[in-house]
Amino acid sequence: MASGLRLRRVARAFAAAALFTSAVMLGGCSSTIDHIPTAIGGLPEGVPARPAEPPPYPAVHDMPAPRGSTPLNEAEKKQLKDDLIATRTRAVQQGTEATATVGTEASGSAARP
Repeated sequence: MASGLRLRRVARAFAAAALFTSAVMLGGCSSTIDHIPTAIGGLPEGVPARPAEPPPYPAVHDMPAPRGSTPLNEAEKKQLKDDLIATRTRAVQQGTEATATVGTEASGSAARP
């Protein structure tokens, strides 16, 4: 008899837990958060109102217009390559100068007592 009573208690506890869980899950699906008062966790004051009509979805399947530019010819490719090499060389030189400046400042600082 005691095991039957214990089984009923477990069944009731399980039913109560299932009911509570389903209520919480259904409450999470609600989209009326903006109607809840601020005092119990609603939106704060000064929040802009929702638009009456949701914005349209972007047209993700539309293809862009074809490009109007033509491929580079050999002279333009060579000029671009030379510009990139010159830029890289300048960057390396500036990095070397910055490293040399930092090394000079560190060696010229006063020794600690």
